[in-house]
Parts: sequence; structure tokens; C-alpha cells
Amino acid sequence: MNALRNKVQLIGNLGMNPEVKTFDDGKKIAKMSIATNETYKNSKGEKVTETQWHNLIAWGKTAGIIEKYLVKGSEICVEGKLINRNYTDKEGTKRYITEIQINALLMMGGNRAEAAE
Repeated sequence: MNALRNKVQLIGNLGMNPEVKTFDDGKKIAKMSIATNETYKNSKGEKVTETQWHNLIAWGKTAGIIEKYLVKGSEICVEGKLINRNYTDKEGTKRYITEIQINALLMMGGNRAEAAE
């Protein structure tokens, strides 16, 4: 049951092209965001779609795959864990960020051919 304590699974579309950084030692990090949609009918019977945005990060080989194959709009399925971090911005304000650190990635249909060009 320990593996279930901090586990996130999402299917969504990339809202931007991934930002990939390569460090001096060759290690890579990829940062991106995905949108997930939930559709329901409100009390008036109207169809409503709500979009949630999620920040993702990936390291190493997964970051390399993301860099090579994914572009804005790509549909992906990710599994990972929630990471909370904070930093102080240039104005001295403390900022908090919640991200999903990707452990597993599945590329769904569409946009893969465009990314490989």
C-alpha cells in the first residue's frame, strides 16, 4: 500500500511545447503543463466543461523522450507523484508550486508525427 500514498494518474493535452534543459553532466529536465477536462450538466441541464491545468516535470530518459516526440496539443497519459516546492521571487515574495513528477508516460493518439519532424 505504500506505493499508493502519493500517486497521480492523468490524461490530458499539452498546453505548450515542453521546455527542456540539459545540465552540464548531460542530465535533462522537461517542464510542461497539461489540461484535463471534466464535462457535466448543471442544474439547468446545460453541458459545462471545466478545465484544470497541471504542471509536470520529468527527468532523464523520460525528459529526452518528451523533448523528441511531444508538442503543444499532444495527448498523454502520465503517472507520477505530487511534489511541493517553494522559492522566493525577485520581489522577495515566497511562491509555492505543486508539480507532478512523471514516473511513467504514455503517448496517446495524434501529434506524434509532427513532433518527430
